Amino acid sequence: MSRPYILAESHWKDLQTFRFDLAVLPWGATEAHNYHLPYGTDNYESEHIAAEAARKAWKKGTKVTVLPTIPFGVNTGQKDIYLDINLNPSTQMAILDNIIEVLNRQGLKKLLIVNSHGGNDFKTSLRELGLKYPDMFLATSNWFRSMEKEKYFDQDGDHADEMETSLIMHLAPELVLPLEQAGEGKEKKNRIKGFREGWAWTERNWPLISKDTGVGNPKAASREKGQRFFNDVTDKLSELYIDIAHADPKNLYQ
Repeated sequence: MSRPYILAESHWKDLQTFRFDLAVLPWGATEAHNYHLPYGTDNYESEHIAAEAARKAWKKGTKVTVLPTIPFGVNTGQKDIYLDINLNPSTQMAILDNIIEVLNRQGLKKLLIVNSHGGNDFKTSLRELGLKYPDMFLATSNWFRSMEKEKYFDQDGDHADEMETSLIMHLAPELVLPLEQAGEGKEKKNRIKGFREGWAWTERNWPLISKDTGVGNPKAASREKGQRFFNDVTDKLSELYIDIAHADPKNLYQ
């Protein structure tokens, strides 16, 4: 049975006259995730999280449609890792421009990106595209920063870590290799103090900072942790859908 909040499962018969209030665009990446998680980890996460949040919002009467997931992200720091697929930021912006042009022309004036990849940063693109399409409400979200991870997981990290491993154990357990095959996700820190402290930034050269491509020890991951985190993240994201869908962009501030 098709889900009415998923565009790929919708039918022209139903959409000839129906109109949505919010379009959601899941955006992931295709890249190595330690030894034990699949290359499509970010895509599985963004697709499932965006869809489940939409289901919850739809149940509360919010007319949201989830667009097909964009499976490639900015991977300029991983150019030497086999088959990590890179989209340059300028390419990413061009794709966004094309999508927003369609939504704007057809009267769907609100777009939220559900980002699942740390290398993607849409703020600059949305600033520029906001000038080009002044009637559009454009927003981006990083679901992986929406919760206090330490309340769910024992080990910190940001790539193929305990959190991501637990999520994929819940969402696609058949794709997770035994954890004894996983690397420990040890990250070599930058020698320059400002970068270590986080107030200065330079791109991480991935083959030099991690032997197994992971950052964060996944060994304590479990399906139960992933399910609990997934449920809470999608609850929170669905609230964002609802708030954006019903907000007046000209009356956002109080």
